[in-house]
Amino acid sequence: MKIFISSDMEGTAGVVDWDQCIAGGARYDYYTGLLTHEINAAIEGAMQAGATEFLVNDAHSKMSNLLPDALAGSAGYLSGRFKPMYMMQGLDESFDAIFLVSYHGSMGSNGSVLSHTYFPQGFAEVSINGVVAGEAGINALVAKAYGVPIVLVTGDATTAEETERFCPGILAAVVKKSVSRFSAESLHPQVACDLIREQARLAVEGLQYARETTISVPATLGIRFRSSDYAELASRIAGVVRTGDLAATITDEDPLRLYRTFVTIVLLCRGLVE
Repeated sequence: MKIFISSDMEGTAGVVDWDQCIAGGARYDYYTGLLTHEINAAIEGAMQAGATEFLVNDAHSKMSNLLPDALAGSAGYLSGRFKPMYMMQGLDESFDAIFLVSYHGSMGSNGSVLSHTYFPQGFAEVSINGVVAGEAGINALVAKAYGVPIVLVTGDATTAEETERFCPGILAAVVKKSVSRFSAESLHPQVACDLIREQARLAVEGLQYARETTISVPATLGIRFRSSDYAELASRIAGVVRTGDLAATITDEDPLRLYRTFVTIVLLCRGLVE
């Protein structure tokens, strides 16, 4: 049994500030250690239920945050700051299930800790078929394309609720309760790992009952931008329709192509600030 793990970092128990999860921050190494423990807990739980093969896609920031030899389960490690399929690089039909570890709430959420949606400087809100989507919801487009169910998400309660919108029945390990965008009440790291391990085990044991994402196609992805510059750039991409000074949409019957177009917008718009 083969599990794909997309790992972010803002959803790790104890993480509440950018300084903790960006390379060069005073305690970055400590918090990447906590992230590694949470990823390993998910792997260990899946192994208890019979999973035998794992690929971890490091999908946070410059996507080179983990120590490969510290990963449990002889997991493969996919890293590097340019990936055409971004947070879902490496997924294909050969996988049996997807875990989203240390995910966070969307920019459109109400106070989820460190909330953003792919590109915080440029995107105020993203929606799919009119429903506000975080990174989990957007990434579910790739899961749908390959027919692989997302069965576990870890992070705060908002992240769990936003993921449930697109992945009904998904199991969640809620490891912290957001107080504001820059504060949260977290479980002790060991307790958080115990919870993730148990939920991962249950997710794999119940895999026969897992449901694929419920995103209907053709799907429309809407973006509300923070400035008209971003909307202007996005509208130059084939398939992107500008619907207002600060808004654009993409509609496509192919969820993979829709995701790729969205990622192209992300990469193009980031050029304005890099």
